[in-house]
Amino acid sequence: MENETGYNESKITTEKALQMLKSEGLEVTFEQAEEILYFLRKIANIAVLKHLNKTE
Repeated sequence: MENETGYNESKITTEKALQMLKSEGLEVTFEQAEEILYFLRKIANIAVLKHLNKTE
């Protein structure tokens, strides 16, 4: 799905994360998958901000 800027805004859903983790042999609950996604998004945001601050 693209927005008016042309960027893809699709996100990994909790259900998709559960599927991906299960395919790697990890059994987690829905709530655990939500927490994992939250953590990964937080880390990604920090990495992007750090990179942007470095290039200024």
